[in-house]
Amino acid sequence: MSSEILVILVLALLLDRVVGDPDWLWSRLPHPVVFFGKAIAVLDGALNRHDAIEPAALKLRGVVTIGLLLLASAVVGAVLHKLFGTMGVLGFLLEAVVVAVLLAQKSLGDHVGRVAEGLRHGGLEGGRAAVSMVVGRDPKTLDAPGVCRAAIESLAENFSDGVVAPAFWYAVAGLPGLLAYKMLNTADSMVGHKSPKYLHFGWASARLDDVANLPAARLSILLIAAGALLRRGRVAAADAIGVALRDHGLHRSPNSGWPEAAMAGALDLQLAGPRIYGGVRVSEPMINGPGRAIAESEDIDAGIAVFYGACSVMTLAVLLIAMI
Repeated sequence: MSSEILVILVLALLLDRVVGDPDWLWSRLPHPVVFFGKAIAVLDGALNRHDAIEPAALKLRGVVTIGLLLLASAVVGAVLHKLFGTMGVLGFLLEAVVVAVLLAQKSLGDHVGRVAEGLRHGGLEGGRAAVSMVVGRDPKTLDAPGVCRAAIESLAENFSDGVVAPAFWYAVAGLPGLLAYKMLNTADSMVGHKSPKYLHFGWASARLDDVANLPAARLSILLIAAGALLRRGRVAAADAIGVALRDHGLHRSPNSGWPEAAMAGALDLQLAGPRIYGGVRVSEPMINGPGRAIAESEDIDAGIAVFYGACSVMTLAVLLIAMI
């Protein structure tokens, strides 16, 4: 964790906060994550074949697949860092741009903010249309409070794995660590679920993603609490930490429960609970059961304020560490 890496990270965080993922750019150029997805799809098509293959063999193929993908992404990251290192100040700025592209502060805030706007201007159908862009559950099963909860849950979860985790892995391992993490996170989203096709092949990707997100999930509760302190006061900050420590285990994910429970405490809201994915009902207890049961569009706004407060605190913390 060098001072140069941390200064680049600060610049990238600021750049991502201001610029985000502009549509005018990514409508003309493929986003780097698209290349990750294509590489995953190639190996998935070549190795994830179920004809006369035992589950153990599929699992081994999945291990080989994610191993190759992580190695390739780390090598690309190392080559890019080496190349940028020969370009002086320009290389310093180019690396910051690459890091910023792989963060998700402004884009996440914008997408979740559109859910609140959709509810206010388009009613329930407007909210459902907007929330379908940020969650995997069936929006048709959600009432207005359910739409609000889904948006806030997505905001909290993606703060951890879309902002904190990539920043953490870049700080720890530079561009090789960042690209490897983004490859792993993309693989988990594509093959890491428990469908018949991916139950065994995607096992390694899902388990490694759990491990890779473990540090960020725990850090995220402190950052959300700090964001709550800035935006909502000491009681909200204390509740963010208290609810996270008490209720994180109520979530089916070993990591997502931490930021979601912290956000639930910060906003005094019930989150999670029973949901429907692909027509299948997933029964889970409510996180922060004593909190308010009815979420409104204003709660989305409050969650975004806490989120941006947490992002600001993280940027300042990285800057302070770089100066030590």
